[in-house]
Amino acid sequence: MKKTINIVATIFLLLLLTNCVDKFIAPDNSPVDGNQIISDTLYIQQTPVWGGFNRPQDIIVGKETFIYVADTDNDRIVMLDLAGHFVGEREIKKPIAIAQDFQLNLIVCAEFDTLIEGSNINYSAVYKLNMVDAGHHIENAELTRILPNTSFDFLRPDRKFVGVTSFFDNSFYIARKGPSNATLIDPDNSILIFRKKELSDGTKIDTLVSRVPLLEPLGTGLMSANNVSSLNSFSGNKYDMILTLIGENSFKTQVLEYVETEDFTGYQNKIEPFVTELMTVAKFEQPEGTALDVYENIFVADAAKDSIFKFNSFGDEMESFGGPDVFSSPHAVAYFNKTLYVADTDNNRILRFILSTEID
Repeated sequence: MKKTINIVATIFLLLLLTNCVDKFIAPDNSPVDGNQIISDTLYIQQTPVWGGFNRPQDIIVGKETFIYVADTDNDRIVMLDLAGHFVGEREIKKPIAIAQDFQLNLIVCAEFDTLIEGSNINYSAVYKLNMVDAGHHIENAELTRILPNTSFDFLRPDRKFVGVTSFFDNSFYIARKGPSNATLIDPDNSILIFRKKELSDGTKIDTLVSRVPLLEPLGTGLMSANNVSSLNSFSGNKYDMILTLIGENSFKTQVLEYVETEDFTGYQNKIEPFVTELMTVAKFEQPEGTALDVYENIFVADAAKDSIFKFNSFGDEMESFGGPDVFSSPHAVAYFNKTLYVADTDNNRILRFILSTEID
């Protein structure tokens, strides 16, 4: 098995270095407003384009280095190898967000329909797929619904689960949105925290333990949960995360740092406003997804601007590119082994790029 993986990886690397067809110059961000940079870095598109999708809205490179695509309007999760070869698929209604924990379970935000008192009702849902027990045959993976769970949940079909990320200890967060945000007890616009709870028989189940505190459900500035569109976590033993927002907010991509001191335990903004391009007012219009590379550089997919933005870990803008000639409403981005994967949603495809600076 290891030998096969090494062969595939070698072939993939050769493809990266030889099959370059289109070069996109990172935009000449001349300092119109004093806050932008100039770059001559090239984004080199790889061939072939991965097609056959219908409005894909998320893409991740799993911890076992398979690629998973939320093929939203085809009602499925697609599993690929790094060369883009089809490995399998799992039917699931309208998947929009995917994460994977360190037990290799997939966690998916999607939908389902059910009949209640003679009426067909559509619900947003969160599922977990056990890939290990299925031998990584995704079509056979056990599908467990995590949300909705309680009788109260089923009274609220207007609540939507829109983002998911997992952490080093296999805990995970779910971003939720909805119209009811007048109460501070359980506002719809929240980030839900799930951790493992051990039962008396020794089994462990995913349990909703709390919401991320101090997030304003309708906030227009820092520490906001106003219409979250995606969540992403950092590597390592920490709970830091990136969230994107598409509600009324001045700072639509925020990096939250989890701190523990004698005086305070919880989240705070890691990057101060107005200091760097990432935290410039109205920098983004509709950020839908983020990715991190090994240096913790941040990639942001902005669907309204048809662009991918790149920032260093301090929030300074680096190489950004795109426009309607390249993308149409990109909703997600992933990074692995010097390759950038973009869910080019309204063009129904996955595109791959490498930076010219990454070519030896």
